[in-house]
Amino acid sequence: MKLRDDRLRLIMRIIKENRISSQEALLGELVKQGISVTQATLSRDLKLLKVGKVSDGWNGYYYTLPESDVPPDIQRTFIQDLQRGFLSLDFSGQIGVIKTLQGHADSVAFAIDRFNLDCILGTIAGDDTIFLVLKEENGPEDLIRYLGSFMPDLEL
Repeated sequence: MKLRDDRLRLIMRIIKENRISSQEALLGELVKQGISVTQATLSRDLKLLKVGKVSDGWNGYYYTLPESDVPPDIQRTFIQDLQRGFLSLDFSGQIGVIKTLQGHADSVAFAIDRFNLDCILGTIAGDDTIFLVLKEENGPEDLIRYLGSFMPDLEL
């Protein structure tokens, strides 16, 4: 299961960071990253991620990810990543610091970013620490309320 989840995350990153116009081009990018997958598996992955194609305005189309609709299977994976690596959360004003298990900060920050929370401006991940900045109109309780919905023991 871990390999599939890693592959799905990589596909999302490639689509987000590049203008990918075909499955062949996406397969090529995956190969560059050391991932070998069949066209049929890639097709299923794109369907699971609800990837669509939009016009580039000239003469072609490229893949795009849904902005606000994280597929339930993937959202469950993100929640598991967060729960698996999360240790603590502290705030100083609008800046939050999340401590994670060694090597988990990247996957926890990625999960938080994919939740598309309106209260967070952004995250920066190290190896075991994540800095996050809340929007001025939001307080720590907004983030805690959301994260607490699937991490009931969460508190400041």
